[in-house]
Amino acid sequence: MILDSSRIMKSLQILESLRHPNGLFSAANKTVSTGYNRAWIRDNIYEAMGLEAIDPFMAVRTYHALLDILIKHEGKIDWAIKAKPVYAYQYIHARFDTHSMNELWEEWGNKQNDAIGALLFKIADLQDRGYVVIRDETDLRLIQKLVLYLASIEYWHDKDNGMWEENEEVHASSVGACVAGLIKISSYVNVPQWIIEKGKQKLDELLPRESETKDVDLALLSLIYPYDIVTSEQREQILKNIEEKLLRNRGVLRYIGDQYYNKNGEAEWCFGFPWLAIIYRQMGEANKYRFYIEKTLDAMNDNDELPELYYADSDEHNENSPLGWAQAMFLQAVNQ
Repeated sequence: MILDSSRIMKSLQILESLRHPNGLFSAANKTVSTGYNRAWIRDNIYEAMGLEAIDPFMAVRTYHALLDILIKHEGKIDWAIKAKPVYAYQYIHARFDTHSMNELWEEWGNKQNDAIGALLFKIADLQDRGYVVIRDETDLRLIQKLVLYLASIEYWHDKDNGMWEENEEVHASSVGACVAGLIKISSYVNVPQWIIEKGKQKLDELLPRESETKDVDLALLSLIYPYDIVTSEQREQILKNIEEKLLRNRGVLRYIGDQYYNKNGEAEWCFGFPWLAIIYRQMGEANKYRFYIEKTLDAMNDNDELPELYYADSDEHNENSPLGWAQAMFLQAVNQ
């Protein structure tokens, strides 16, 4: 398989077009009317990983912006450390205005513990490789508070909205993100071993399920990449379940029965293809890697954009195009 380098550069340009001067990314086109012009913590991390695949220095500014957001809302984190949050608004919010860095207060499934785990994981990952994400004592103080925050909310059995911002239950993908983040960041701040062990125990109880209501879910891929927090047996079962039950022609279902953009069936999410390609490349399975790269290229529209999703069994995608997370996954898949 020969991949045109101009297509890779076009994908990088598309991803960079979603970034603001302060380093934050919109989730999709800056002018889209769906709300995806806003900045999500999680999406920004995955989008920054796309730049990181080209040049890690390009990604650092996004992490500084995310730290700046949380420093701005440090008082809220302090309150959550003092007493376990009861209501959703007391949790660290998941999305923010790209310019003011203020919380967005609409009801949106804002309890997303995996976003905090992901941030800790990537800060430590880049630091480990020699890139300066932790700028000063203020950053260190905030990072230490994020560890205390995860302990306060008791992330290992806290019912959050998960990666898809939907019903509250204990999600394996959220617990795993927190475990991976806490393990990584323990080189830089104090992380009590017992809060890691609590998460590991819960993760083993849940897997290979995502949650009580979902036996298979696209979000479980995060436990393989980027977190690498599962055993080889768990990895194989996750991949088998996703490929047998969720794989479709234009993308991968998030889970069976998904109602988001459901039009005669569950929507097919484009970033599932490059996500699987990354995993199979790391596993050394060249044929599977090529298969999913080709599926990724086929899912691009005429502008070389990867949309959020295609409607079931159709060539029609929704208006969230390009989706930064998807474009970034493609760059990771072809530049690892």
